[in-house]
Amino acid sequence: MLVLRRVLNGQKGAKDEQRENIFHTQCTIQDQVCFLIIDGRSCANVVSLSMIKKLDLQAMAHPHPYNIQRLNQSKGLQVNSRCLISLSIGKNYKDEL
Repeated sequence: MLVLRRVLNGQKGAKDEQRENIFHTQCTIQDQVCFLIIDGRSCANVVSLSMIKKLDLQAMAHPHPYNIQRLNQSKGLQVNSRCLISLSIGKNYKDEL
């Protein structure tokens, strides 16, 4: 829990790099083990289309499509669909995103 709290509340310092605010773990989605990345500087909950297809999740049109973009991307990615994902991390944390 302390590691998660530090990642989610990371303060930007003089020599702070993005890699210091990334946390890798595993989670379970529909009885499948998946890798999860938490970026303390990001507020977007996103998954790839390949994950949606492999886990046979139901995607629906997003009511308010938007773009996400990294500094090194010229055009960015349009988020135009969404799906509800039930995930768990360990035995005690369960959520729907």
